[in-house]
Amino acid sequence: MILILVAFLLVIAACVIAWRLAIHALPVMVAISVAQLVWDAGAGVFLSGLAACAAALLSIALVVGVLGYVENPVLRLLALALFAVPAVTAGYALVHGVAKHAIESAFMLNLFGGVGGLVVGIAAIANLNALGGSRLSR
Repeated sequence: MILILVAFLLVIAACVIAWRLAIHALPVMVAISVAQLVWDAGAGVFLSGLAACAAALLSIALVVGVLGYVENPVLRLLALALFAVPAVTAGYALVHGVAKHAIESAFMLNLFGGVGGLVVGIAAIANLNALGGSRLSR
């Protein structure tokens, strides 16, 4: 009984971590790409991690800066879309991976994954828009 509860709590913790990573898919994707690039260039683990952290923060700062300082709504929408498209893809993959053994129909599985991707994308847009509006409106 204890093992079942521990497994259930670990699944919930994994889903929370995956949700957070899916919302911030662009910085995670940029960080992993830069870490691999720096590692392949011959740097060590510490320098690769440092470059990954710097690239992730720079990607967030770029999008928040555009949201905070640019008045053109088209450019603001493009910045939000740049942040949200990887989040939608990650949300779709997350829901599809979790539900593929529970749902038999391929159509329903794709529909459920698409809805999950849209929810994650909307959450990413709302999270980033609130961050950009609150940080730079002062």
